[in-house]
Amino acid sequence: MHELSIAEQIVDIAREYSERENVTSVREIELEIGTLSGIEIDALTFALDVVTKQTVLEGATVTIIDVPAMARCEACGAEFLLEDYFAPCTECGEFRNTPIRGQELRVKSLIVNE
Repeated sequence: MHELSIAEQIVDIAREYSERENVTSVREIELEIGTLSGIEIDALTFALDVVTKQTVLEGATVTIIDVPAMARCEACGAEFLLEDYFAPCTECGEFRNTPIRGQELRVKSLIVNE
C-alpha cells in the first residue's frame, strides 16, 4: 500500500509549509490526482485519516480534484482524453501516444487557520 507513504509525504509538505509560514493548523488541503497516477483514492483517504493525527492536518478537510488524462498523438499531433495507456488516438487510430496530463499527484493548496 504505497498510499501510506504518499500520505506521509503530504503531511511532510504541510508541516514544512506550516513551519515556514508560522501556521498552527490547516483547515483544508486540496490535492490534484491524475486518473493515470495509480493512486487508489479510498486507500489514500484512509491513510491520511491515520497519519494526520496530532499534525497540522488533523481535522482538515481533504478535497481531491480529479485530473483527467490527456495524450498527444506522435503520428498526427492530436490531443485527446486518454482512458488508459493503451488507447489509440481518437483522430488517426495510431497507438503512438504520449501522456501529457493525468499522471500527477500534487498538493494544490492549503487553507490555513490563522
